[in-house]
Amino acid sequence: MLYYFSVLLAEDISFFNMGRYISFRTGMAFLTAMLISFLFAPWFIKKLKSQQIGQQVRSDGPKSHLSKAGTPTMGGGLIIFACLIPALLWMDLTNSLFWFVFMITLGYAIIGFADDYLKISKKNTKGLPGKMKLLFQFLIAGIACSSHYMIFDQSTLLYLPFIKHPVMDLGIWYILFGSIVIVGTSNAVNLTDGLDGLAIGPVMTTAGCLTVLCYVTGNVKIAEYLNYPYLIHTGELAIFASCLIGAGLGFLWFNTYPAQVFMGDVGSLPLGGALGALAVLSKHEFLLAIVGGIFVLEAVSVMTQVLSFKMTGKRVFRMAPIHHHFELKGWPEPKVIVRFWIISIILAIIGLLSLKVR
Repeated sequence: MLYYFSVLLAEDISFFNMGRYISFRTGMAFLTAMLISFLFAPWFIKKLKSQQIGQQVRSDGPKSHLSKAGTPTMGGGLIIFACLIPALLWMDLTNSLFWFVFMITLGYAIIGFADDYLKISKKNTKGLPGKMKLLFQFLIAGIACSSHYMIFDQSTLLYLPFIKHPVMDLGIWYILFGSIVIVGTSNAVNLTDGLDGLAIGPVMTTAGCLTVLCYVTGNVKIAEYLNYPYLIHTGELAIFASCLIGAGLGFLWFNTYPAQVFMGDVGSLPLGGALGALAVLSKHEFLLAIVGGIFVLEAVSVMTQVLSFKMTGKRVFRMAPIHHHFELKGWPEPKVIVRFWIISIILAIIGLLSLKVR
């Protein structure tokens, strides 16, 4: 909305011409999201407490987590609000790619809300049945990917990190591939959200990397210079990615150890879905596996644990996801969190190196 006002006012006042530039709107969207998240958080937390919306803790989890029972949860609702409002204000709403990411984020937030609501109302940690959750996730991702394949001529070429040219054309199979990336990332972020501030850190570093990558692929001159595929309109997605960073940063102030509020599935599912959608639209699906390596590690640890126990009756880790394994080995919670953050920053830098090393 503010984008259109700036375009209109730029005809008479040159100062507003800055609103035409994606770089300016990316910065403003970041600041807007951060301020909304930071300023509304105290009121939001107070509201959650008054409604007795508290965290349900696994009885078989680390004993140190028992003290977290009752801490306000569903704080991710604030993150999504603080992300979508600035996106609506600063992005070009005629850009179909915006509605792709918006639909994924909002749809997954609704799934996450339903999951959290059932956990709180039934006073257990089960929530929505896993198969039902996956069904709705694939349905939303499938509709979005199908729309862009059939209506908006979404590119179906597949690129690998550090390689200049596409390795194959998936054709119509790209709908399934894109859906798997989005759903997989959503659930991987959800698995990572087990310690105070653990998930939001890698979400921000991954979003930061995608901000740069979306801007590069959407700028014809920079893309040509770096020998990147130019994808028209993709640069606008850098604004949405910056909203994720700003909203996450404001939330982290209250989510850092010891957390005053937890994210909940209403936050982790849509945040992961948004990262997956941004990677699909900017053709960085495999690079996302590097940049978001923490999420991959968490998901693989769970799959390894389950397969090992079913096949051999033995567990590879003391507890999965893997952050609980390190807790049970005696690492203090803040040490696990900060070390995972450090790894995510290193992985983001490696991802950005792909801009030049090709």
